[in-house]
Amino acid sequence: MGLPEAGIIDVLNVKSDPLLIGSLRGQDGYFPAYHMNKEKWLSIQLGKPELDDAIKDLLSLSHELTAPKKRTPKSIAKNPRDSANGKEKETDEG
Repeated sequence: MGLPEAGIIDVLNVKSDPLLIGSLRGQDGYFPAYHMNKEKWLSIQLGKPELDDAIKDLLSLSHELTAPKKRTPKSIAKNPRDSANGKEKETDEG
């Protein structure tokens, strides 16, 4: 990871905005994501109290970016042939 000292460190991988990643990588404790797409993922060194607030914010952003997309309910589909022929669906009222 390019650290001056040898040894094992704990890191957290988060998905983030590529522009934000570019600015963070130059700071102490931030690295290109290990085994991830380095354009959209970032590794953050854990155990550095000065990064705790940033980790919370980046973790929240990562959750938003990786959460399943909410689907909007689709309106009841009309028969495509009826729309093409200009027919409206008839209802039986009475």
